Amino acid sequence: MRAVIATEPGGPEVLTVAELPDPEAGPGEVVLDVAAAGLNRADLLQRMGFYPPPPGASDVMGMECSGTVAAVGPDVEGWSVGDRACALLAGGGYATKVAVPAGQLMPIPDGVDLVTAAALPEVACTVWSNVFMVAGLQPGEAFLVHGGAGGIGTMAIQLASELGAKVFTTGGTAEKLAACAALGADVTINYRDEDFVEVIREVTDGRGVDVILDNMGAKYLGRNVDTLATEGRLVIIGMQGGTRAELDINALLRKRGAIIATTLRSRPTAEKSAICASVVEHVWPLVAEGLVQPIVHGTMPLAEARAAHALMESGDHMGKILLTT
Repeated sequence: MRAVIATEPGGPEVLTVAELPDPEAGPGEVVLDVAAAGLNRADLLQRMGFYPPPPGASDVMGMECSGTVAAVGPDVEGWSVGDRACALLAGGGYATKVAVPAGQLMPIPDGVDLVTAAALPEVACTVWSNVFMVAGLQPGEAFLVHGGAGGIGTMAIQLASELGAKVFTTGGTAEKLAACAALGADVTINYRDEDFVEVIREVTDGRGVDVILDNMGAKYLGRNVDTLATEGRLVIIGMQGGTRAELDINALLRKRGAIIATTLRSRPTAEKSAICASVVEHVWPLVAEGLVQPIVHGTMPLAEARAAHALMESGDHMGKILLTT
């Protein structure tokens, strides 16, 4: 198979396409002929040497893909050669073939084409598991997602809005914020010239928000806590703004607030399979009805992985970037 690998830690220039042995379907696994793979921030960290794959996972980057079932291993039920699917991966998506635990394979929602389906697994599983399964966002509550124009943000805005929350989001340009509003964000905040704490305090009459989905980490920790409502839940899923910060425990105590930090990639297969099953049950019907949709900035062939990584690093994109085989 052809696969994108990093020859050493570094910038996009270290990416190259190589020939590797085809994967085989082990017990409980399915092999996909990959149609497309989605890019994620974690891929950039892995390329730079900061985020190695979990033990036993492929060294090839790529945490989500779509494709057609090429082989079915022992002890797999419900999947046959020729079925179309999308998959949540621990690695291996930037390739023409990938082996996937069957529980992390999901049918493609009605109305979504095979390539576009690669934009769904990571964002849908991340948002559903963190915002709804962990933080328990309820209809009528207030929700803030940082970076609303990214892959995670565009899915979070749509799901939270469709399920009855008041949605706040941050972004860096008027164009991106307008797109976030079109997806369902009630209040958009330009982080370059506005303080999200002050805006939310004013809009909510000082109450704050019930759930925050944060990809910034240290840089926003204090302000996120300030923004929480009583019994609010802050879920941290990234560290683009650093890994270490000072926490005012007294402020958190006064709000009876919770801070939760999660990752999806390193969870056991059984946990990821349970998340995928919940996504198929709760999210896929909304996608099939056109109420929630994957937002794709554009597609590039595997051979242009360097350009795709450079685009993601620039931040000049809206939604997901896909690599096609």
